[in-house]
Amino acid sequence: MEVLRPQLIRIGGRVYRKNPIQEQTYQHEEEDDNYYQGLMECAEEPCEAYEVVQTPQGFRCTVKAPSLLYKHIVGKRGDTRKKLEVETKTSISIPKPGQEGEIVITGQHRSGVISARTRIDVLLLTFRRKQPFTHFLAFFLNEVEVQERFLKFQEEVLEKCSMDHGVDSTIFQNPKKLHLTIGMLVLLSEQEIQQTCEMLQQCKEEFIDDISGGKPLEVEMAGIEYMNDDPGMVDVLYAKVHMKDGSNRLQELVDRVLERFQASGLIVKEWNSVKLHATVMNTLFRKDPNAEGRYNLYTADGKYIFKERESFDGRNILKLFENFHFGALKLNSIHISQRFTVDSFGNYASCGQIDFS
Repeated sequence: MEVLRPQLIRIGGRVYRKNPIQEQTYQHEEEDDNYYQGLMECAEEPCEAYEVVQTPQGFRCTVKAPSLLYKHIVGKRGDTRKKLEVETKTSISIPKPGQEGEIVITGQHRSGVISARTRIDVLLLTFRRKQPFTHFLAFFLNEVEVQERFLKFQEEVLEKCSMDHGVDSTIFQNPKKLHLTIGMLVLLSEQEIQQTCEMLQQCKEEFIDDISGGKPLEVEMAGIEYMNDDPGMVDVLYAKVHMKDGSNRLQELVDRVLERFQASGLIVKEWNSVKLHATVMNTLFRKDPNAEGRYNLYTADGKYIFKERESFDGRNILKLFENFHFGALKLNSIHISQRFTVDSFGNYASCGQIDFS
């Protein structure tokens, strides 16, 4: 992380900086207490946007959070909570492990309650970013015609390019799981899944219906491209997806969905635009056929998570199949798909969806 371009954290409409000098490296859950001090450097300025209620005993504020993250507020032997309470002159009540509920902050001074709330939000956001992705927003691209054409592509690639380094049957996508990802999600409770469903429905009502015209988007899946900058060492090869009428409506739609979910905090902002692609070959499948091909590659403190993988030489594939046509599709639904879980058809399990028509 550059000193002049520190990582920013958005909380309640305010933006906070993370101090790269004070920050400490997170290694294990048992080190939460040591990590606490570095995180608090970005929470010095209280946020006035919080709802703080005055009571006969002082002031009170509540925080909604999935129970999976409670332990990060408690800390080892309760040290993190104690430190928060001492520094903000508040009392912090946290539901017991496994129980859903609200974190309740009380104190004699409003400023102390707001300060505690801000610090808790920073802790929750930081440790949330350390969780592996659980769900993703996507279009399914597994119509019968496309699956058959994909299998034809696989057959021809193995027939003509199997002698190229790293090319074998293990790195091809499962045709039943072909999809176009809009954004990755970390959903840690049923409440958060429901919130995502509601957000998707809001997108439909506010702009998706206008862009789609209340009809499926007719697209083509054709042509291949690779992710990195060396065609001789490829990790991800994907098929391109575009509107049949040549318009930009699909790109506009997914970009606006991404923007809305980023603004809500449900998707961490990494890019300003969605790269329209359908993964057809991925070297992560070589060792894990259930891998979706996307991981949290960076921790919250900017450290790269290395994933061992053997690249393949894609030069001949790109030359021979540059314009391969996988088929036409009608995109009529955006799904909230659950990673590592499949339905009875072998596709990713859907926790919710919106339909265009």
